[in-house]
Amino acid sequence: MDLRVAAYAVVERRGKILLTHWRRGHLHGWTLPGGGLESGEDPRDAVVREVLEETGLEARVGKLIGVDSRVMVREEVPADKDPELHTIRIVYRATVKDGPLQHEIGGSSDEARWVPIKEIRSLRTLSLVQTGLRMAGIGRRPGQQSGKSGKSRK
Repeated sequence: MDLRVAAYAVVERRGKILLTHWRRGHLHGWTLPGGGLESGEDPRDAVVREVLEETGLEARVGKLIGVDSRVMVREEVPADKDPELHTIRIVYRATVKDGPLQHEIGGSSDEARWVPIKEIRSLRTLSLVQTGLRMAGIGRRPGQQSGKSGKSRK
């Protein structure tokens, strides 16, 4: 089984989240900016590098908000390669300097976008988006109803 350690950023600004569109063959979906660590690279440095590569924006890494570990079965792997992948995803809060978004060329993502939080559920997202938002406490703000408790605030 292969192991992949990666670092990602949850960047929230004015009710929007910075997302990138990941694509590999026919597989695709929106995800958080970030990616795999290079040999010997600090995860915080990886976040800064990946946000710049995928969005063109300079990131400032904040608080570590969580680490997610999961084993997944990859599609479209060579017959001689184990399809199982153990991925460890390190997630930080981050901010970015103002600037125009630039789409990555020749990488694993093909678009960067500021997405209103309320519209995220309408997009095809990878599991990391909901994991990162949950870690960051985004989506369930104080006073926001989940529809499960039956209680209402007036």
